[in-house]
Amino acid sequence: MPRRTLFLLLAAVKIGVLVAIVAPTVPAFSADGVPSGAPATATAAAAFAPSAEAFDQATATFRRARDSDRRAIAPARAQFSALLQARPDDPLLLAYAGAATAMQARTTWLPWKKIGHAEDGLALIDKALARLTPAHDAERHHGVPVALETRLTAAATFLALPAMFHRGERGRRLLEQVQRDPALAATPAAFREAVQRLAAKEAA
Repeated sequence: MPRRTLFLLLAAVKIGVLVAIVAPTVPAFSADGVPSGAPATATAAAAFAPSAEAFDQATATFRRARDSDRRAIAPARAQFSALLQARPDDPLLLAYAGAATAMQARTTWLPWKKIGHAEDGLALIDKALARLTPAHDAERHHGVPVALETRLTAAATFLALPAMFHRGERGRRLLEQVQRDPALAATPAAFREAVQRLAAKEAA
């Protein structure tokens, strides 16, 4: 078997670990007790209206995909891609769209398609991180600063990838950045638990 073919086959097997992506779970209620279908603050309302309901539906589909429902992967990507049409520079939408795109590696056995999905997803996540500004520390999505949720989504995806993508170190730095952020203590319990689960998995 040619060396390149063997490499691609091994890469395809390794990319299968994308099933372990652990992205932050959006809590049912914000820190202020606001239902998840409604923005938690005036800042969040400005950031996500009029697509708050569509965003929540997309994240619900994403969670099903993350929890091993392969049938939800393509819909999750499609929903976030549709939201991006209206807000193409929104870092949180870009991060989720990138994570959903990377998860599409689980839907094919073809090594080059697995790698292509992963690389396309990484490109979106890189764009999401590049779009973060100090203003995103103030914007909140269900009680979580947009910057924190974007970084955690990116970290979870990077840490789930095989070493061949060289994203592990950046994923660890992003996770540490989230853990050190003073704003973390004021986020909803569900988000803090997601951070703890990812950190525990990385430490194991």
